[in-house]
Amino acid sequence: MGMLLQPAYLATSQQAFFYLFGVGNQLLRQYAYSISLLKIKKMISYNLFPNVFCRGDHIKFVRAGKHQVIFLVKGPIYLVCICCTEEPYEALRGQLELLYGQMLLILTKSVNRCFEKNPKFDMTPLLGGTDAVFSSLIHAFSWNPGTFLHAYTCLPLAYSTRQAAGAILQDVADSGVLFAILMCKHKVVSLVGAEKASLHPDDMLLLANFILSSESFRTSECFSPICLPRYNPMAFLYAYVHFFNDDTYLMLLTTSSDAFYHLKDCRIRIGTVLVKSNVLSEVQRSMSNGGLHVEDLPFDSSLRSGSSSPHLGQDQTAPASLSRVCIGGPTGLWHFIYRSIYLDQYVSSEFSPPINSSGQQKRLYRAYQKLYASMHERGAVPHKTQFRRDEEYVLLCWITQDFELYAAFDPLAEKASAIKTCNRVCQWVRDLENEIFLLGASPFSW
Repeated sequence: MGMLLQPAYLATSQQAFFYLFGVGNQLLRQYAYSISLLKIKKMISYNLFPNVFCRGDHIKFVRAGKHQVIFLVKGPIYLVCICCTEEPYEALRGQLELLYGQMLLILTKSVNRCFEKNPKFDMTPLLGGTDAVFSSLIHAFSWNPGTFLHAYTCLPLAYSTRQAAGAILQDVADSGVLFAILMCKHKVVSLVGAEKASLHPDDMLLLANFILSSESFRTSECFSPICLPRYNPMAFLYAYVHFFNDDTYLMLLTTSSDAFYHLKDCRIRIGTVLVKSNVLSEVQRSMSNGGLHVEDLPFDSSLRSGSSSPHLGQDQTAPASLSRVCIGGPTGLWHFIYRSIYLDQYVSSEFSPPINSSGQQKRLYRAYQKLYASMHERGAVPHKTQFRRDEEYVLLCWITQDFELYAAFDPLAEKASAIKTCNRVCQWVRDLENEIFLLGASPFSW
C-alpha cells in the first residue's frame, strides 16, 4: 500500500535512514547525508507511528514529490528510508533489510523478547557506539555491488596462493572452528566452514562492515559475540578477529564462548603458514595492482567455435569490423559486473576514464541497481537480456542459468558492438576464473 505526503514536509536532501522502536517511543537514530528532516520525523513519530503502525496497518512506501519514504516493519522495530535518488523501491527495501541485519548482528533477534516484556523498553544503550558501523553500511549502498547482488567478491590471486591459504584454514576448521575467513578489506582471500555449515553472502558483508568500521578490532586481538542473521538470528556466535596488517584480517567463528585461547593458537598457526608461503605478501601485491581493467580485455579473445558456453546475440555473419571494439573510449566498454550464480561470487572491473569522479560512479551504480531490479522483478516474466540507451550510458544486462553480466558502454556504442564485447568479457572471465573466484567452495544454500 502506498501513500502521498505533501512535499513541504521534506527538506532538500539525497538520502536518510532512521528507525523507531517500541510502542510510544520517539525517534531513536538518524543516519543521513547532510539532511534536516525535523518535520517528516515528527510526522512519522506523532502521526503515522501511533495512528497507523500501532493499529496493525502496513505502509510500504510514501511519495512526496521526488522523495520516497520506504518503511520496513520488523516486530517492534520500524526502519525508515527517505530519499530522492530515484532508486527503485526493491533496492531501498533491500537496504533497510541490511540495516536491520546489521542491528541483529549486534543484538540478535532475541531483543524482541525485551519489548514483549516491556513495550517501552529502550534499546538505545545496547547500540551505543555503533554509529560508525551503520554509517559505513549506508555508505556501502553507494559503492558496493554486494549490497544488491547478494554475492561476495574475491581478491584476485594466483590459484596456488589461494589454495595455500585455504589449506591452513581448513586445518583449523577441522579442529572445531565453525567458519574461518581470511579477508583483505571487503574482499575474500579464502574461507572454509565446518561440514554442513553455510554462510550467506549478506552475513559476510555485514560482518566485514562491522569489523572494518570498528577501530577496536584493529588495535588489539578481539573476541566478540556476533550474530549472523541468515545463519541463526536468535543466537550469538563468537568471533576471534586479528589484523595481520592494515588491510588483511582473519576471522575465526565458533559457538563456544570459552574458545579464545584455542582460536588464538589457531591464529598463530595460520599466521606462520601465511608468512612462510608468501600469502600475505601476495595479498599486498594484489591490492597494489588492483582488479580487472576494461583496457586489458584481450582483443584476440575470440569466441571458441566449439565451446558449449552461451553466446549473447548469436550472429555468425556479423561484419569483421565488429570484432574489434574500442575499450574505454568512444563506443567502448566503460565498466562491467559479472556474477557467478552457482558460486554466489561476483567480479567487477575497476573504474577508469571517463567514469572518474565519485559522483559519476554513484550514478552508474544506481543505474545498475535499476537494471538489476527490473530484471528480477517479482511476478514478472523472467528476462534474459536487456539493452538500454540514454544520454549517459548504454547498459546491457545478460542473465543465464550460470551467470549475470551487467555492462556499461559509451552512449554512442552500437548494439552489435556491445554484444560482441559482452561475449568477450564472459570468455575473459572464464579464462581467469582460477584467479578471480574461490573455486571449490561449497555452494551456499538458504
